[in-house]
Amino acid sequence: MSRLYISLFFLLSAASAISAPAFRSGQWRALLQRKDGHDIVFNFQVSDSAGKQVIYIRNAGERLLVDDITQTGDSIFIRLPFYESQLRAKVTPEGNLEGVWLRHLVADWQSVPFKAFYGEDYRFPAEAPASAANISGRWAAMFRTLDGKDSTFRVGEFKQKGSHVTGTFLDAGGDLRYLEGTVSGDSLKLSCFDGTHAYFFTARIEGNTLSGQQYSGAASHETWTATKDENAKLEDQFAMTKWKKDQPFTFTFRDIDGKEVSLSDARFKGKVVLVQIMGSWCPNCMDETRFLSGFYNEYHSKGVEVVGLAYERSTDFARSQNSLRTFQQRFQVKYPMLITGVTVGDSLRAEKTLPQLERIVNFPTTIFVGRSGRIEKIHTGFSGPGTGTHYEDQKQEFYTIVNDLLAAKS
Repeated sequence: MSRLYISLFFLLSAASAISAPAFRSGQWRALLQRKDGHDIVFNFQVSDSAGKQVIYIRNAGERLLVDDITQTGDSIFIRLPFYESQLRAKVTPEGNLEGVWLRHLVADWQSVPFKAFYGEDYRFPAEAPASAANISGRWAAMFRTLDGKDSTFRVGEFKQKGSHVTGTFLDAGGDLRYLEGTVSGDSLKLSCFDGTHAYFFTARIEGNTLSGQQYSGAASHETWTATKDENAKLEDQFAMTKWKKDQPFTFTFRDIDGKEVSLSDARFKGKVVLVQIMGSWCPNCMDETRFLSGFYNEYHSKGVEVVGLAYERSTDFARSQNSLRTFQQRFQVKYPMLITGVTVGDSLRAEKTLPQLERIVNFPTTIFVGRSGRIEKIHTGFSGPGTGTHYEDQKQEFYTIVNDLLAAKS
């Protein structure tokens, strides 16, 4: 959909009758309408807060607050807090929504048709009698592109109560966040929408095996299979990112205000430093930033610094600056966040920015630097709160590493 078409669509909507139907508070069920018919379903709640409307996007235990909402005539403009993402829709005469989900990619906006229905509080309708199948537990899963050339190993963890299922897939980046869905007969359905990642998983349950499809975003489609395995695990996240120990570790980039910041600056000398490789487009980076923001406030006075290195979708500094500032403000980040000027999709991103690393495997990645200025450990990925005990164990691991580095002699 061209920018001109989008603009004309919503200008016409804004010029509609003054007595436009209201955007009602309550429960909603939404569909992102893919061309292949495999719509991605999610739920949200509209509430009144201090005289204005806010939205909570619901994914299992997550409630993602969206508070930038405007209505002009019968048109609703919903700017999601991260990811350069928004929903634009008009209120239909029936009081529902019809419009588009817009996501700013590298050079243009991606558009996906969007509908939402007022008063619908379910995610997937029950299509068959309740099943005796229960997928609770741990699963070794393999995802494959349709041409079979690429595959990704993940570990699924699910909890099922009745027909209701919640859980996630853990992978090298951390996890696929909060998934929610149902088991009906021998069929599993799960979905998630967080503003940038939109997932719909289907699978057929056959005893201790699952086989199905993954649909994500506007058009991505993969197949997946899984076997129940309580011992399934990922590669050690401290062994995934390699570095050249004979090279000094340093960098200089501009912060959000345009000021150059270097790891050789006096503020970092003799300190334990956590270098966060991240991007404002990355949900797992969002989870890590929420944790690191609080961690920094707690440990800064003990001799710990944190610095974020952002790899954004564009090399345009002003665009990256705007996205990162929103991200910074949302999590009340007090440590410096620097803009590398190299995009996430650049295959030479490590060589151009951090040549001591053999490569940047995934986002986020956290580099633990000791008082001597040497890299001591590198952790790839971040498992968010949707992973339960993995999240808590990981946080404790970070605390242990930093305490050990503080206690060590330089």
